[in-house]
Amino acid sequence: MSLAQLLYGGALAALLASIIKYYYAKKRRKKIEAPKYRMMKDDDD
Repeated sequence: MSLAQLLYGGALAALLASIIKYYYAKKRRKKIEAPKYRMMKDDDD
């Protein structure tokens, strides 16, 4: 039973790490950062 829980926990940790890696990939950086800069620009007007 504890081996199954260990494998399940490892799978969840791997899934979380892959989601974080995908979200913060360099290819997605402009898409992620664009709204922040748009909001800051609106405040300056």
